[in-house]
Amino acid sequence: MAILAIMETATITEVKNGLSALIDRVKAGESIVVTDRGVPVAVIEPMSARVDVDDRLARLERAGIIKRGTAPPPLDLMRSPGPTPRGGGNIAVEYLLEERREGR
Repeated sequence: MAILAIMETATITEVKNGLSALIDRVKAGESIVVTDRGVPVAVIEPMSARVDVDDRLARLERAGIIKRGTAPPPLDLMRSPGPTPRGGGNIAVEYLLEERREGR
């Protein structure tokens, strides 16, 4: 029974209203305990513990959330230091600190 405490739970109503989203979570490796009036009645869990990254990326691409690149990543650009802000300091951080000092 202690295993149920670490799993996510969903009521029958939540399962009926959001089955597709729950199935996506299960495909990503989560296990979901289904409860009826607070009593666990079922567990929805993945068929295998291995998450298929290519399948997940393909679903995100079909949904229009991501677009996979075809060229290798620009490693030289990624390794180079980023630009430094004018004036030598980070203006956004300065504004944030000023807001905190003023209590805004």
